[in-house]
Amino acid sequence: MSEFRDGSTETTQIGYVNRNNQRCTGHRGVAGTDHYQFAYRMECLNCGQVYGANGADVFQRKCPKCGGGCEGIQF
Repeated sequence: MSEFRDGSTETTQIGYVNRNNQRCTGHRGVAGTDHYQFAYRMECLNCGQVYGANGADVFQRKCPKCGGGCEGIQF
């Protein structure tokens, strides 16, 4: 699947911006690294870094480039 889709919660909807200025841009159905999670594409609105995160982490995720966050996962 090449099209990005919304998740089932408010924080995994395409366009959601978390408290660390990270935007969720959806998932493609790829499994994340946590149990029953999808890997979401995230975009840092501060520096432009694009990286993957588990759906359960979207609400609190920090950028791995400029925010001291963990390395991203494959999405």
